[in-house]
Amino acid sequence: MTTATDATGPRPGPSGSPPNIVLILLDNLGYGEPGCYGGGVLRGAPTPRIDQLADEGFRSTNFNVEAQCSPSRSALLTGRYAYRSGTLTVPIGNPAIADPEGEGLNPWEITLARLLSEQGYATAHFGKWHLGSVDGRLPNDHGFDEWWGIPRTTDEVFWPDDPQFAGSGLESPYVLEGVKGAASRRVAPYDLGQRPLLDAEITRRTVDFIERQAAAGRPFFAYVPLTQVHLPSLPHPDFKGRTGQGDFADAVVETDHRLGQILDALDRLALRDDTIVIFTSDNGPDPTWPWQGSSGPWRGYYFTHMEGSLRVPFVVRWPGRIPAGSVSNEILHQIDILPTLATITGAALPTDRAIDGVDQSEFLLGRQKHSNRESVLAFVAERLEAVKWRDWKLVFYEETRDWFGTPSRLTLPKLFHLTTDPKEEYPEETLRHTWVIKRALAVIQAFQQSLERHPAIPEGTRGTWNPPPPFPPSP
Repeated sequence: MTTATDATGPRPGPSGSPPNIVLILLDNLGYGEPGCYGGGVLRGAPTPRIDQLADEGFRSTNFNVEAQCSPSRSALLTGRYAYRSGTLTVPIGNPAIADPEGEGLNPWEITLARLLSEQGYATAHFGKWHLGSVDGRLPNDHGFDEWWGIPRTTDEVFWPDDPQFAGSGLESPYVLEGVKGAASRRVAPYDLGQRPLLDAEITRRTVDFIERQAAAGRPFFAYVPLTQVHLPSLPHPDFKGRTGQGDFADAVVETDHRLGQILDALDRLALRDDTIVIFTSDNGPDPTWPWQGSSGPWRGYYFTHMEGSLRVPFVVRWPGRIPAGSVSNEILHQIDILPTLATITGAALPTDRAIDGVDQSEFLLGRQKHSNRESVLAFVAERLEAVKWRDWKLVFYEETRDWFGTPSRLTLPKLFHLTTDPKEEYPEETLRHTWVIKRALAVIQAFQQSLERHPAIPEGTRGTWNPPPPFPPSP
C-alpha cells in the first residue's frame, strides 16, 4: 500500500504535518441541488460556497453511494459495502433489527475514525449518526474522541407532538453527547422546536473543535453529518423565508452557509492549505412533498437502484495538492474514501477483512488520468439490484419510484448505457450488447467469492461479531 511517505505517494500539508480532514455529509441532498451540479438558482436556492469549493478543488459527476441512510454511513466509515456489515437497511419496520442491541454498526468494524485516531488524530462527530442508538454502538465506541448529535433519524421529531405518542410506551428522541471511554448522555429532546436549530449547533461545535485542535497543534478529523435536508426540512429562523421558495429551498441555502462558516474558520486559523475538505451526501433525494429534492439529470429517488438514488454531489479540496477546478466522470464510490485517506495519512488498512474501497489518491491528486474503479454494486436492502460497469448498468429488478414500491425480479436483466440514456428508459441495449452482461456478472462473481472467504455479518447481530476463520477461495 502506498503511504504518505512514499516517493510517489501523497505528501503532508505545507506545514509538514499530516493533513487535517473535514468530512461534511449532507442528508438526502440530491445531485440536482448545488449550483455546480445544475441546481442552485434554478432550484431557487443559490449555493455560492459549495460552488466555490468545487472551483477550488475536485468535483465528481459519477460519485456513487448506497441507496439508504444507514447503509451509506456504514459504507463511508468502513470502506466496505454495507451488505458485509449487516447494516442493510434503516431500522424502520425491519424485524431483524428491532432489538437496539443488534442495531447499527457492529463493534468489530474498524472505522475511519479509529484508523485516524491510531495515527494521532483528534477525532470528532457532530451531527446525525444513524448507526446504532445504545452505548457500545455510538460514535464514541467507534473511534471518535467526542460526539454530539442524534443517534437515529430526523423524522422522529414528529413523535413528541403526536398526541397519541404519550401512551405508546416509547421514549422521546433525544440529542446525545459523549466522549471516548464513557457512556453517552442525553442533552435535549429532539422535537419540532429543536429541529431548525440543530445544524447551527453542529456547525458551532465543529468550529470549536477545529479551534481547540489548532491551538493544540494536533491533526484532526471532523466528521460533520449535517441533518439537512432530511424531512422535515425546517430551516433555522435566520433563514426562514430567505428564498421565497419554501422551507426546502431555505434549508439548502442554510446548508451552503454552514459549509461557509466551517471554511471561513479554516481560513481564519490559517489551516486552509493543511486541510482536506470533503463535501458530499449520503444518498439521493427524498420524494416526499413538500420536501422533495432533485436528482438533476438522473431518474429516481433514494431507496432505489436508479441513478438518482446512487449518484450524489462529491467535492474535495486540498489546496496545492488537488488541482483546482478539476472535474471527472470517472467512477468513484464512497467506500473509496477510507482507503484513500488511509494512504494520504499513512494509516494501515486492516488485513483480516475484505475492504471493498480502493485507493484513489493518485487520481484525485491529478497524477493519473483514470479512477482505480470501474464497477459499482448497487444494493437495496439485502437485494443486489444492479451492477454498474464503466458506462453501463445491468439491472436485475424492475425499477421503483421510491421506498414504497415493491421490487420485482426481472426475468431478463435490463442493460442501460448511462451516457446516452441517463434516465434509464431504453433497455433495448440488452440484446445487442450481451458481452457487457458477461463482464458485469464477473464483477458479481468476484464479490460472491470474497463472501465465501469473509462471510457477511448477519443483520441484527448482538455483541461483537466473531468471524469464522477464513478459508482459501474457491478455485
